[in-house]
Amino acid sequence: MDNKGKENITKIITVIIGAFIFCFGINIFIVPVGLYNGGVVGISQIIRTVIGTFIAVPKSVDVSGIINFMFNIPLLLMAYKSISKKFFIRTVVSVVFQTLFFTLIKIPESAIITDTLAACLIGGIITGAGIGITLKAGGSGGGIDILGVYFTKKYKNFSVGKLGIIINAIIYGICAILFELPTAIYSVIYTTFFSMIVDKIHYQNINTTAMIFTKMENIEC
Repeated sequence: MDNKGKENITKIITVIIGAFIFCFGINIFIVPVGLYNGGVVGISQIIRTVIGTFIAVPKSVDVSGIINFMFNIPLLLMAYKSISKKFFIRTVVSVVFQTLFFTLIKIPESAIITDTLAACLIGGIITGAGIGITLKAGGSGGGIDILGVYFTKKYKNFSVGKLGIIINAIIYGICAILFELPTAIYSVIYTTFFSMIVDKIHYQNINTTAMIFTKMENIEC
């Protein structure tokens, strides 16, 4: 196997590790204190909670992973048509293993960290690290990331960040209506920590420095 093949395998393994860390953080620290993630995962968690009021679902099993996968199927098809093949493959790997890990990682019956703010901080650090690692490896966690890239290419003044703000505002608005206001507030705090860690891990690896060499004098930089 050549170096390029080894590099691709290494990045896929990294994506799988990132998916595990992300799901571990959510199932162990976020779900037990009754908080919700942003994006498609958050939508899936809300649907899971609503379904749970009508159908008896074991608390130790998080079916939101399966719901998340179903939502991602059309988005993955979109990624295949509009984004690179490598990005598509790594995102598929991430979404598939997220589904697996969400189902296999048992949710504690009682919260390991009972202080909600502390759970937001630790959960945000862990889940942010998971998605940051995935992005660093050239993939994504699916959901809004794919949709954002699609709309960015289709509409000139659109951005992934704008879409994230709109969808998360809707998600946490629903949380405030269906559940309690503190649930929505703490979920926003968690998402803020999550976003900060993603940026810290991902963006610092895509910044570049340009050095310009020229014989011309008095060039302003």
